Amino acid sequence: QVQLVESGGGLVQAGGSLRLSCTASGSVFSGNAMGWYRQAPGKQRNMVAAIMRGGSTNYADSVKGRFTISRDNAKNTVYLQMNSLKPEDTAVYYCNALYPDFYSWGQGTQVTVSS
Repeated sequence: QVQLVESGGGLVQAGGSLRLSCTASGSVFSGNAMGWYRQAPGKQRNMVAAIMRGGSTNYADSVKGRFTISRDNAKNTVYLQMNSLKPEDTAVYYCNALYPDFYSWGQGTQVTVSS
């Protein structure tokens, strides 16, 4: 069974940066499109970035120009570089494949941006 483990979250001031990592057991990334998602308290979980099989990327409008998704298939790891963070970026961040090919969700990593 695939297990996803997110890390790298923390508390940061507005304008700061964080780099999130997501590592999976098994070779689940190779050839699979992957995404980063976030869920703020009381809100639904939404995708913020995706990286396709060929390496192309897509971003939610709210993070475009600030976040960068990347992957290292050899390490079974997907990254999310987050720059110019804003208080509205505060959420629990998760990685997973793209709908409808979801794996079991990991525990996520908390990102808190103070103003």
